[in-house]
Amino acid sequence: MRNLIVTFLSMILVAFGVKLFVTKNAEKAEFERHEALVADAVECLDAADWKCAEQAVRALLCDAPHDTNLQLHLAGILYEQERYGECIRFVDSLGYADGDFGFLKKKSAQLLREMDELGFEGSMHFRVEFEGRPSKRDVMEALAVLEVAYDSLCNLFDFRPNNKMSLVLYKSSEYQGVGPRPEWVAAVFDGKLRIPVEMMQYREIYRPVIFHELTHSFVRAMTRSKVPLWVNEGIAQVVDASRTGSPRPEGVVPSKEALTEPFVKEPSTDVAVRLYWYSQKMVERLLARDGSFVHFREFIQSLRNMEADDALMKFYGVKTDQLLDEVR
Repeated sequence: MRNLIVTFLSMILVAFGVKLFVTKNAEKAEFERHEALVADAVECLDAADWKCAEQAVRALLCDAPHDTNLQLHLAGILYEQERYGECIRFVDSLGYADGDFGFLKKKSAQLLREMDELGFEGSMHFRVEFEGRPSKRDVMEALAVLEVAYDSLCNLFDFRPNNKMSLVLYKSSEYQGVGPRPEWVAAVFDGKLRIPVEMMQYREIYRPVIFHELTHSFVRAMTRSKVPLWVNEGIAQVVDASRTGSPRPEGVVPSKEALTEPFVKEPSTDVAVRLYWYSQKMVERLLARDGSFVHFREFIQSLRNMEADDALMKFYGVKTDQLLDEVR
């Protein structure tokens, strides 16, 4: 009887062990599947491959449907693909009204309205939206300059964006972008290039402006990270070359903190001029160490995973304070 009981218990333990082994293997396989999806999502987001990113994020949401981070990523992916109506409906289905979800919904609604209300012309890489009835010549001139600038920047950075870009030629403040801004600000890039339509009457002004704002668009396409403002504005000025050789502006040297905050928050024109001048000189110092724009592209892409000073040391052997002191 004792042997029978031992045999029976052994069979139970073996069965339990087999079940545990199968369960562990299943859990391991599920974990590996999940990690592969996460890796795919990160890689696709970094590459701005929105279709691939959407597929991976939707698969992850099947496992965790209430994960707000994944929900926000999907809303952002729909927005980046210009599927603004879908973005609004998705945010509404979640019941969110504030924060990043609220911003995406508000911005999507604004862009839908612009698409309905503004006229447009298109080219291979751009969509030009315009308010009122600007001359056909101005609109086509804008497209021609954009395409020339696009080819130049592709060659300069050895990079080609995946998605079409938009330019808005605006007359009223309604289409100048979200939020109040100082009087000295005319053109901006907020996901779209926005330029006052009257600027198109002055070729010597609008051409460098288009190169400047399109450089911001390229920087955004090359990296989803938050690039320090002095880096972003400095490289755009180096490319547009409109202020190259300008004398040092009078006044107090900007602080490092002021050079990393959005310049459009600065109400004073004199202070803004100093911010732009020092930004350009600091980037020029970087390029004096290594003039390759591909090297510069790799530097800003490294900011996805590195702090600004760490990336500066790795690629240029210098930190922000040192650059500012050199320019000072």
